[in-house]
Amino acid sequence: MNNLAQNDFGMPVRGELRYQEPMQHHTSWRAGGCAQRAYVPADLADLSRFLRSNPQDESIHVVGLGSNILVRDGGLRGTVILLHRALNGMRVTAGPDGEAALYVEAGVAAPNVAAFAAKHNFDGAEFLAGIPGTLGGALAMNAGCYGAEIWDSVITVTTMARDGSLHERTQQDYEIGYRSVQLRPEAQLGMDANQEWFVAAHFVFRAGEAVASERKIKELMERRLASQPLSQPNAGSVFRNPIGSHAVRLIEACGLPGLTIGDAQVSTKHANFIVNLGKATAFDIEALIEKVQRVVKQQQGIQLEREVRIVGELA
Repeated sequence: MNNLAQNDFGMPVRGELRYQEPMQHHTSWRAGGCAQRAYVPADLADLSRFLRSNPQDESIHVVGLGSNILVRDGGLRGTVILLHRALNGMRVTAGPDGEAALYVEAGVAAPNVAAFAAKHNFDGAEFLAGIPGTLGGALAMNAGCYGAEIWDSVITVTTMARDGSLHERTQQDYEIGYRSVQLRPEAQLGMDANQEWFVAAHFVFRAGEAVASERKIKELMERRLASQPLSQPNAGSVFRNPIGSHAVRLIEACGLPGLTIGDAQVSTKHANFIVNLGKATAFDIEALIEKVQRVVKQQQGIQLEREVRIVGELA
């Protein structure tokens, strides 16, 4: 990493600033164009300094493991902040009533949180082993699987605003739903809710036993390996489950597993996954997403909503 390099605006920074960074290296679909700039912060203080140094009209995109995002082939204008391996602190701490709690920074991969919690005799975090992204991304979309969601165990979150300031928030500051987390208007303090990012969280889980939790994680991972195309580049579930139904069943009912556009394919192992067979472009993947939506709407009368975010410019 650069030591006290300067960003484009003359501010000394301790992280690593890159130009024309290929986003296919930072997204789980392994497709997409380049970011105009990418920044890997050295730590939380450095991230704050970097954000303060950028003009307020500079586009900022925060990315963890890139497991829930598609970057179009024309790339991204502005700056991408890469949190994975940057904000990676985890520790056991005290909760509000003196009970044992976990403090986790946003760049930590969710499966690593599950393993850390199990090792320290917490029960209830095992489901995080099935979430392929970082903690920050999981918080932003209320990620969940196997009957649990991440916000079930949140005590407080720490966010960083566009001006680099830190804010401590509770669940009461948010409207939390299925794959949805929105800052309540009264909690925005005059700031743009879309320009505030999760950088850490405190969790309380039940007291447990390490061996039992590790066994549960192993069982969940075996189920995941058996039911999902983990050997191929993918972004997890592409569509949200409609109320009263399941996206995977709707897609299967339309006979879409195996459908391909270019090197993008509706997985034959799990129909709510789109996989990259090797050389899929972001255009291929987006076109396939839209075709699945059209066919399901025509045949089933249901409009599937994406879980994944699509950002950037067309080539």
